[in-house]
Amino acid sequence: MKHSLPALSLLATASLLTACGGGGGGGSSTPPPAQMGTVAVSMTDAPACGFDAVNVTVSKVRIHQSSSASDTDSGWTDITLSPAKKINLLNLNNGALEGLGTASLNAGHYSQLRLVLDGGANSNTVVRSGTTSEVPVDTPSALQSGIKLVNEFDVAAGQRVDLVMDFDACKSIVKKGNSGSYSLKPVVKVVPFTLNGISGFVSTTALASHVAVSAQQNGVIVASTTPNPATGEFALARLPAGNYDVVITGDGYSASVVGAVPVTASAMTQLSTSAAPIAPVLSPGGRSIGGNVSLTPGSTTEPAQVSAMQTIAGGPTVTLKYTLTPIGGGAYTLENLPIASPRYAAYSATLPLAFATATTTPPLAQYRVDASATGYATKSVATVDVSVVSPINVNFTLMP
Repeated sequence: MKHSLPALSLLATASLLTACGGGGGGGSSTPPPAQMGTVAVSMTDAPACGFDAVNVTVSKVRIHQSSSASDTDSGWTDITLSPAKKINLLNLNNGALEGLGTASLNAGHYSQLRLVLDGGANSNTVVRSGTTSEVPVDTPSALQSGIKLVNEFDVAAGQRVDLVMDFDACKSIVKKGNSGSYSLKPVVKVVPFTLNGISGFVSTTALASHVAVSAQQNGVIVASTTPNPATGEFALARLPAGNYDVVITGDGYSASVVGAVPVTASAMTQLSTSAAPIAPVLSPGGRSIGGNVSLTPGSTTEPAQVSAMQTIAGGPTVTLKYTLTPIGGGAYTLENLPIASPRYAAYSATLPLAFATATTTPPLAQYRVDASATGYATKSVATVDVSVVSPINVNFTLMP
């Protein structure tokens, strides 16, 4: 699941942030002049799919008041890391942060952030699950000026502003055809810094089965995480205020879905406790759906996404599994899809939640499968039956 990944947090602050997930960057403790504010930067993360490590090396963060400023324009304020900092994003999970540094800013309105990664050999790498070797990730030359983020925020004299950049590594690391190599295609968004969101516990008996917890809206994964392997605790942190459907999946288990979980801007909504964790129920042998996605016309920059989805009667539409093809389309596999129906509970502040077997559309042991890519129309197969022998072959051709 989302496989949401990294989050880089950017803070305008009068002091260095000390984060629970890592050390802070450099910066002076001397109070800034009255007409100045201060910016500090940190990074946080969520899980990546199929990797034991996702390493990025940050060399600089750049800040500008104009959203249209180019990298050569004047007026940039830089936070330079010397030496550049190599960070395994998977060490930052459940809301943890990694400090990157601080800089003073003139009081005023700011509209652009840029995250600059080092492009040297072995600066940005992945370690495939079950292996130990670092595989270099190609960093396109277009990113050498920095990953551009257009975001509006104000810095007041002598005041602190907190921002977090969420870097989705699962969608940012994409395969390059059948070469076995990878390319960086950054997917980054700015989210609130305040530690709000959704928290709870999953039974530790299921944690060896690649359990993932995601927050979704209309089947779109907004954020995800993996529970603490020792305690089962999870936190879907720094979510924009609103209602979310929480989906808990694990290989060999039915999905557990909590519908319409409310999130405020300043607090954590709790779904379960350590004394009464959410306990996923075993499902008969997981099935797989595979095939090929063709992009017409072809693309040299875009992968396709394939999602297995179900709609719960009287409840939400949710994504239970998703995967990305190589850049330009190609083969995909959705693995370990449960045959049993999801267990569903509508949100209640009274715990523990009462889960019941859900009726779904399509019905038991069947999924709707969607294929999508940026710039192409989404295609769907309404009913794919996984109760038969797998793998099941489903192909797509996407056009604008």
